[in-house]
Order: sequence, then structure tokens, then C-alpha cells
Amino acid sequence: MPMSARPLDLPPLFRPVALREVGDAFAHATAQAGALGAGTLVFVGRFDLAELAVVLEPEETLFGARRAFYAGMVALADTLAGLAPPETPIALAWPDAVKIGGRLVGGGRLAWPRGSGEDAVPDWLVFGAMIRLVSLTGAEALHPLATALEDEGFGSIGAEQFVASFARHLMAALDRWQAGDFGLLARDYVAKLPRERGIIHAIDVSGDLRTARPGKADARADLKAALATPSWLDPATGGPRL
Repeated sequence: MPMSARPLDLPPLFRPVALREVGDAFAHATAQAGALGAGTLVFVGRFDLAELAVVLEPEETLFGARRAFYAGMVALADTLAGLAPPETPIALAWPDAVKIGGRLVGGGRLAWPRGSGEDAVPDWLVFGAMIRLVSLTGAEALHPLATALEDEGFGSIGAEQFVASFARHLMAALDRWQAGDFGLLARDYVAKLPRERGIIHAIDVSGDLRTARPGKADARADLKAALATPSWLDPATGGPRL
């Protein structure tokens, strides 16, 4: 259930909608996207998670518009980099996970209207994300592949601070795309993937990941298929996996 929007320092064109702690930002935004309209930023007022979803209204067909997912992921990584202690190792795991020092802290996901054809302009897209701010149970200590921002030296970061920073970085990422071509945004994303010697990654015009390895044929990973099930999301808890 929506409640009064909390004051957020958002860029122009963004309209905040705050949900109570039991709310689901992604579910709310996707269910109400048509009515909410472009630039609506839904977030949940939680202590342990920064949870958000933003409604976009693309101007191109779904085949190309789906690449807006990369703008969201770049914005997530840039937000963390701006809040992190110096030299904190922040990386993305294709396509949707965010890691700090190789440990999962959250991720992003994308939705579009059911039944939208690849060659049709969708009425809306929703980019959603969750980042674990603090561990309420200490369970991360028992799971070496998971972490929280507080455990990585980020200090006390509230959900509102994270969401406001994300909005600014998302605007910057979308502006870079609109000012040039998708290649610039794709390179920003690829630069945040873990580096492997001799391996070259690239994002093609469909948003798929192409990987070149010495002595082997190029491999291709399908973005649409990968987005069907978020790799980082625990369906049992509704939060990032441990």
C-alpha cells in the first residue's frame, strides 16, 4: 500500500512513491506502470534493503528497448562506487547481479508488458533493484558468497540516500545513451564485469552478451532468457540470495 512520498533529492522528471516496509516496489510498479507513468520511482522504506523500481516509457521496439536494463545496472554500480570506501572492488556478474569483493550484495531486474512483441514499442518498462544495506540476522557471515554494505565499510547508508543517488546515476546513464549510441553504455557495463585474461566481452544490438575466447568460437548469451529469472533473487525470502 502506498504511503506519503518521503522527501527525496531526485533529479527533475522523477516522481517518488514510497511503500510501507511490507510493500514490494517491483510488483507495485509493474502492476501499476500504465497509471504511474514514466519517471515514477517506487521505493520501500526498509532499514536492511534499498529496494526500488522505476517506470520507463521507451520510444523504440522491445528488441532494442530492453537494453535499458544495462543503464539500470550501470547506475547501480556507479551508485555503489560513489558511496564506497576507496578501492572497494565493485563488479557486475552478467547480466543482473552486483557483487562487492566477489560477494553478492544485490542486483537488478526488468519487466515489460506480457505479450509485447519484439517488433512493437512496449507501453512501459520497469527496472527494479535491491541492494542489501545491513545484515539483520548475521547470516551473511555463514555464507561467504554474500555480504551487505555495512559489512564492507560503507557506514550508515539509508535507503532514501541510496535511492536518490541511484536516480541521479540512472539519469546520467540514460543521457549517455541518448547523446550518442548504445555502444558507449555497453562499454560502461562491460568495464564493470570481472576481468579474465584473454577473454573479451561485448554487448550486441539486441542486448545479448558475446564472449570471445582464444582458440574458441564466440559464445552468445541471450539477455531476454537470462532476465526471465533473476540470478540474485531468493524467491523464498524475496531478497538477495545468501
